[in-house]
Amino acid sequence: MKKIAPFDAADYLDNQDVIAAYLNAALEDENPDVFLVAVSDAAKARGMTQLAKETGLGRESLYKALTPGAKPRYDTVLKVMRALGVQLHAAPAHK
Repeated sequence: MKKIAPFDAADYLDNQDVIAAYLNAALEDENPDVFLVAVSDAAKARGMTQLAKETGLGRESLYKALTPGAKPRYDTVLKVMRALGVQLHAAPAHK
């Protein structure tokens, strides 16, 4: 019997273009936890220790801020986005 490893999105988030596309897809969902999970996946792909260093935030603080149900501060999200090498943009909603 073959064993199948569980899927981990972080294994595929290897550059800013892929990370940006992944985060954009997550932003399309109305559930804010979907975005937090996506940011967490991207952070794991980059390395939490490295991300903590680049943002000036503690590793444990990052884990807590990116946990589903968390309500991270706007400045925390911006620091993480910048450290991931991506930007957030607003666009008109299409109906």
